[in-house]
Amino acid sequence: MSIRDWPTTERPREKLLEQGSASLSDAELLAIFLRTGVAGKSAVDLARHLLQQFGSLRNLLEADQQTFAGQLGLGPAKFAQLQAVLEMARRHLAEHLRQASVLKSPIEVRNYLKAMLRHEPHEVFACLFLDSRHRVLAFEILFRGSIDTTSVHPRQVVKRALAHNAAALILCHNHPSGNAEPSPADRALTKRLQETMELVDVRVLDHFIVGDGDPLSMAEYGWI
Repeated sequence: MSIRDWPTTERPREKLLEQGSASLSDAELLAIFLRTGVAGKSAVDLARHLLQQFGSLRNLLEADQQTFAGQLGLGPAKFAQLQAVLEMARRHLAEHLRQASVLKSPIEVRNYLKAMLRHEPHEVFACLFLDSRHRVLAFEILFRGSIDTTSVHPRQVVKRALAHNAAALILCHNHPSGNAEPSPADRALTKRLQETMELVDVRVLDHFIVGDGDPLSMAEYGWI
């Protein structure tokens, strides 16, 4: 049966308009993105099939082009469309951060950092550079490492902070394993960067580790 033959209240698009996007299941949201199904499968049936193939919505969203485009009902055009949607979401989160002090928007900081780093297959280290009112000046990924480690050079962090005329910064890196607990090396690096940035009068406000779930804040644990 085609989705057009379903009761209006059960059609994903109409349901979204009537009840809001949060009311939809992963399959229903994906069906709206797909727009059409394939022979013998409605868009919702295809969405359910794809979620089963990938194991979760996140795995589908984070799949590389070859893996994504090789699935039933997908292809390079859909991959490009998905990447555009994800990038718009990241820019939307970034715009919210730029409009207010990050200290007044802890949830938005976490959401933004997770959107920027959780999909990375290897460990990366980044900084949010802030002005004297703790508004975002820029976000930059400064170092990329192997699957479980990154070489971070404090001199480069200082250089970029001065280039942005930053008064403060938030450090962040991801753990591709999904476990956000800091290692002894993570805590040692944080202390070293704090000491280095103090020499140029730039405060380190926090160090977030992005894994599964909410990013871990070292400041909240009293490690900064």
